[in-house]
Amino acid sequence: MAYKVAVMPSKHHRTDLIKQAGMEVIEGPCSTTEEMIALLSQADGALINTQPLASREVLEACPNLKVVSRLGVGVDSIDLTAATELGILACNVPGVNTTEVADHAVAMMLALTRRLYETITTTRQGQWSENPGLSEKYQETVRRIAGHTVGIIGFGNIGRAFATRIRGFGPARILAADPYVGQTTADLYGVQMVDLDTLLGESDYITVHASLTSESRHILDADAFSKMKPTALVVNCARGPLIDEVALQVALKSGQIEAAAIDVTEVEPVDPESPLLSIPNLVVTPHLAGYSPKFLEECPIKQVESVINVLTGKKPWGLANPEVIKSIAVMRATNPGRWEGVPDFSTAMQV
Repeated sequence: MAYKVAVMPSKHHRTDLIKQAGMEVIEGPCSTTEEMIALLSQADGALINTQPLASREVLEACPNLKVVSRLGVGVDSIDLTAATELGILACNVPGVNTTEVADHAVAMMLALTRRLYETITTTRQGQWSENPGLSEKYQETVRRIAGHTVGIIGFGNIGRAFATRIRGFGPARILAADPYVGQTTADLYGVQMVDLDTLLGESDYITVHASLTSESRHILDADAFSKMKPTALVVNCARGPLIDEVALQVALKSGQIEAAAIDVTEVEPVDPESPLLSIPNLVVTPHLAGYSPKFLEECPIKQVESVINVLTGKKPWGLANPEVIKSIAVMRATNPGRWEGVPDFSTAMQV
């Protein structure tokens, strides 16, 4: 009997590869939790998006489900604890858009230091000729990266790629805060590891590249902004909930920090009436950082290959809950359940 793979609506999913592997494709609407349960209820694997959430409720309602695979690097839409307990692999595609996100973060930082959004907008409005005083203001306030201190919160693949790029602009120091990375690794990138408070207090420019966890949620809150320099510039191309948006609004409007640029928000897409969009010293882009034609070509292939690989006893591209391997081993030894008759992929994980 062929495995069934549920596919949430997206023009990027490679259903042709599922069919070529001899598996059945299940498609249907999926904009609510109820629709997601209906779509995944009989599936062995699933290609999922960021919404709806792959919550415990959803996962518990899918007795055959063995693997869910999400486009890109993030897996914060999947209840990893529930998936691990149930013996379901949560897969992603690590490293697939490292270049894009690092490039976007540098672009955002340059947009802030060189005041690109403001100057382009006012020039198009004719202010260059009509308001010479404004041009003088810009001339006196645009900034350089050289000679300043850059702080990176989260020093994984993207944080390291950002460090490699920003070094070319000649900063005096590059600091990074990440409890899981040691100085020996940072030395390879010319970066000094420090605690978060030190980074917040000493950095002129701060960029966030941390994963979203219960510990990192609102890592930049009112207390964090209070520790920054009043001239600090903040960039976030990681996950929206890493920043407390209310605290960010207060910090920007009160002059606690100078400006910020974010590619992600706590709720996406951002509401057109959101106060974030009316703050003049805040630049917002529409969760664009990770994308490019190359990403959209390569990532869907690896996303579907993870599902096919797991169901045929091979190694997935990325596994966000490696503890699930132990859960599945116990299930196989006692009551295989959803893994009855499925080739063991864990041997391939050890190669």
